[in-house]
Amino acid sequence: MLKKTFLASAVATLLMASTPAFAAVSADEAAALKTTLTPFGAEKAANAAGTIPAWSGGLTESPAGYKLGTPRPDPFAGEKPVQQISATNLDQYKDNLSDGVQELLKKYPSTFRVDVYPTHRTAAAPQWVYDNTFQNATRAKTTQNGNNIEGAYGGIPFPIPKTGAEAMWNHLLRWRGESAESAFRIWIGNSDGSRTMAVEAKDDHQFPYYMKGGSADKFTGNYWMFRQVQTNPPFKAGESLLIHDPIDQVGEGRKAWQYLAGQRRVRRAPTVAFDTPDFVASGQGYFDEVFMFLGSLERYEWNLVGKKEIYVPYNNNRFALAKTDEVFGGHHLNPDKLRWELHRVWVVEANVAPGKRHVVPKRRFYIDEDTWAVLLADGYDASGKLWRTQHSVPFVAPDIPALVTQTWATFNLQAGTWMVNNLYNDLPSQYKVVEPRPEVYFSPDALAGSGVR
Repeated sequence: MLKKTFLASAVATLLMASTPAFAAVSADEAAALKTTLTPFGAEKAANAAGTIPAWSGGLTESPAGYKLGTPRPDPFAGEKPVQQISATNLDQYKDNLSDGVQELLKKYPSTFRVDVYPTHRTAAAPQWVYDNTFQNATRAKTTQNGNNIEGAYGGIPFPIPKTGAEAMWNHLLRWRGESAESAFRIWIGNSDGSRTMAVEAKDDHQFPYYMKGGSADKFTGNYWMFRQVQTNPPFKAGESLLIHDPIDQVGEGRKAWQYLAGQRRVRRAPTVAFDTPDFVASGQGYFDEVFMFLGSLERYEWNLVGKKEIYVPYNNNRFALAKTDEVFGGHHLNPDKLRWELHRVWVVEANVAPGKRHVVPKRRFYIDEDTWAVLLADGYDASGKLWRTQHSVPFVAPDIPALVTQTWATFNLQAGTWMVNNLYNDLPSQYKVVEPRPEVYFSPDALAGSGVR
């Protein structure tokens, strides 16, 4: 027995040694965050053609009379598209389009198009978040082959990324405020062009990683705590979901609980992760497709391909102000309401890691350089054929300040079905920033105590 124990200890030590930590950048590299780079690590300068302007601080002031929690006004309401991209002129612009967007243009040539507006770099964050990001640059590092991080707090962990995993951690830990709530609906698009509401619900988000008064030393490890209660349709009313996501994805891992109204009890929900079909969205997406990507990185190997200028949805306040019926266009969102702009993005490719499995074996992510939010994502099947594509619908929130990327659409290109998740239209609360709640609010006991039937 002693010999077996010794061997097990030796193997564990060897495994730990084989999962090196990736070091933070040098102080000289980090100094660029105060000169040529924005505080989040984007290129501060305009592009050579002048079609992407220089970053000048973002949008940080709400218009006079704005009421917190109400739909945020469109700061660019008077602008018109500078060009329109459709199936007829796709070849002219394909170098600046993702595979998924090109496929949507081909699949729905008479209805889908990309209306391109002037680019505005509205992304912003409070100064204390910038200060923390600067500190993270020289202290944060990944461990466990990129699956865990340490030394980061209160800002973008890797503003000057060296690996694909670091860029994806930046997305997971992007700035969206300290605590927020919102009501939303999920709509399922059918192959015949009709749609069905899957659910209406209320979400509470809390980001302990971004508590203003905290620090890396005091941070307890959960970067995101989430509580959801479903209100419609009636047969789903009362069902609830609770998630804790830690920065230790390998050792601790996600903890999830589900309240089932029919059983009147809370149970652990270990399958709420990875490629399990998202039951909240009637199985039309996978749990790690939520918010474009969510959860552990451990199923994939991540490759940082580089930067590219592409057309992405951006500054979609006008979309958020429209009526629900106005934002749908049959097999996709209504292009009359969707705003696209030319931005620089980081491209990250994910391939299933040796010994792992995932129903989507290859994925490509397009990450906004100014916010680190994934704006577009493509998924390929085992034969390498494009299967799934997603696009976010970001809106600017000067009251936070932030560019918020909560609404997104997911398309099954082979089946001709799709869904839009976290649609706020026609609802009173659109991602309202609130005072942080006590952590006990995000406990299984609190979830059980709130059961309504």
